[in-house]
Amino acid sequence: MKTVQLKKNRAGSWEYLSDNIRLIKPLVLVLGNRYLLENGTIYKEVKQLYPDGHIVFGSTSGDITSESVDDESILITAIEFEKSSFLIKTSNVLNSNLDSFKTGKDLINQFPEEGLKYVFVLSEGSFINGSELTKGMNSAIDENLLITGGLCGDAARFEKTLASYNENPKTGEIIAIGFYGESLEVSFSIHGGWTPFGPERIVTKSKSNVLFELDNKPALDLYKKYLGDKSAELPAAALLYPLNVKSTEEKQAFVRTILNINEDDNTMILAGDIPENSKVQLMMTNVDNIANASERAARQALELRTNKPQLALLVSCIGRKLVLDQRVEEEIEEVVAVVGSKTTMCGFYSYGEIAPFHGESNCQLHNQTMTITLISE
Repeated sequence: MKTVQLKKNRAGSWEYLSDNIRLIKPLVLVLGNRYLLENGTIYKEVKQLYPDGHIVFGSTSGDITSESVDDESILITAIEFEKSSFLIKTSNVLNSNLDSFKTGKDLINQFPEEGLKYVFVLSEGSFINGSELTKGMNSAIDENLLITGGLCGDAARFEKTLASYNENPKTGEIIAIGFYGESLEVSFSIHGGWTPFGPERIVTKSKSNVLFELDNKPALDLYKKYLGDKSAELPAAALLYPLNVKSTEEKQAFVRTILNINEDDNTMILAGDIPENSKVQLMMTNVDNIANASERAARQALELRTNKPQLALLVSCIGRKLVLDQRVEEEIEEVVAVVGSKTTMCGFYSYGEIAPFHGESNCQLHNQTMTITLISE
């Protein structure tokens, strides 16, 4: 495997972060600020750099390398696979009338099954129901296929996200990259570092990802009561106090971020489904807990491997970034210290992370986690 990384900020031209070596038909991941990706010439720019590249775009809430986290840039990671191959398929949730389950199922069904080892998904994050997307993808595979990835971001604006394959970035698009090869080794892990607090409440009324009632009372009223003075900062403040969800449908508790609120009907809109009769608790964290969780994820992903990783795909949550604030690079430093500086790091801050729970095979939508996928061939 050969990799090249380069970056462009608002003011400058492309700057190489590694040696500029020639790559043959590379996978070109282009991650960055949504405003910069809206430039109508961005695909043409990248195509000039990599004329025979397979170019995948995704907007982020911050792009990640081993050296930095950047909000105001575009990061290119170009990868030439020497022993493996890949296929790229796309789908658009706007074309399926926002049926996220069907979109996920149709997306994975496009891949030839023979030899398919791993799929990385880069999904739009504005219209999609991530829970239904992952359920749809799971319905189309056998239990041996690993799927990880994340929902694109738009900083903390939540206005719109963009993604595309071999064209200028657009809304509603979901990209899946399928990897094939006998020598391909892929491992992953996922950790959060958030702690539940306060009383458990029962979800007495919900529909899909909209939470109406907890303990037969308006959910938003209860949430505001717990936040106290911080409720004036909603919906942004909700990213710092997600919900721990225990559902009869899942073996393990999962985390749900509140993406928005509706004052008119006292509801909260979450990043994924929240089933009725689930038990929920507020969660909180601090910088040290987040950094430690990233270190644990890196160690666990590394322990599962035979060979040293050549590429690390990192997807972390916008909520973690807001907690870390000026110390945001600390969780990346923890990963680099474990995985090693010779491994190419490529990643982004997301509106939701896609991966199985540890020890399981079906992928899920997660919030407030660091998801690490390590690849070698």
